[in-house]
Amino acid sequence: MTTPDNKPPASQPPVPAVKDRIYRSPMGLAGGALLLAVVAWLGFDALFKGHGRTPWLALASMILVLPLVIAFTLRPAVFANEDRLRIRNPYRVITVPWTEVEALRSSFTNEVRTKSGAKYQLWAVPVSLRGRKKAERRAAAAARRSATGSAGLGGGIGARGVGFGTLGAGGDGPSRAESDKVMDDLRDLLDRRGNEEPAQGGTTIRWAYEVAAPTLAGAVLLVILLATGG
Repeated sequence: MTTPDNKPPASQPPVPAVKDRIYRSPMGLAGGALLLAVVAWLGFDALFKGHGRTPWLALASMILVLPLVIAFTLRPAVFANEDRLRIRNPYRVITVPWTEVEALRSSFTNEVRTKSGAKYQLWAVPVSLRGRKKAERRAAAAARRSATGSAGLGGGIGARGVGFGTLGAGGDGPSRAESDKVMDDLRDLLDRRGNEEPAQGGTTIRWAYEVAAPTLAGAVLLVILLATGG
């Protein structure tokens, strides 16, 4: 007989995989899709309706331009989880453990700086100066509404006016530009995970040959066609 004392140990549930937070530029995705549609339309029109060397020039141009459009609009993304930050830029993928990150900085571009002194731009999180100005105007308008409600109404209604203004001007309210919100999320992860034990492996960089190779091939083909044209 099998007694409770000699029962086999229950199997442990599998550890769930760490999910990434994915950050991408909506404007980049929309612009990239539009550019791809325009390039494909013009290219295929020249490819199937052109005469002489035109179809070959159209083909070479498409091989050159389409990877560039994908690389700079649809490809960029930032993946972040509790362990590391992965930056997918047009031609490189940089993986940085949080313990290797020194700072996340925002000026005219958003970038990560490692403790070794290297800097990597976050292509997927472009700085929008227009968005910041709009956010500042919304914050100023919310502050004016709050001040007007506080001065013009007494008691509980005045207090509610102050609360509404504070919400509008707060870090999570509509007065923050979207790229700044993303950087706030990443800085929060850095604050929580940056002081952990150093991760094995350190920073890794992988070149995106799947994007660079067709771009180079298209450029070479286009140069040959232009050089040999009469």
